[in-house]
Amino acid sequence: MSTCSRCGAQFGCAMADGTAGPCWCTELPPAVAVPVEGGAAACWCPACLKAHIEAQRASLAEPARE
Repeated sequence: MSTCSRCGAQFGCAMADGTAGPCWCTELPPAVAVPVEGGAAACWCPACLKAHIEAQRASLAEPARE
């Protein structure tokens, strides 16, 4: 199990856990570079990554302010 570096939740990461097949995150749109803390990848849980993607989409949809 992996621990989300954003909220501390436990979740499965195929890359970190060494399981077969791609990780669940590869099915989501690319949103952020994988944060690196202390030389090791620090992934986010599904809830945090999905919330971040939605926040990015919402900010891109907002009209530009002058």
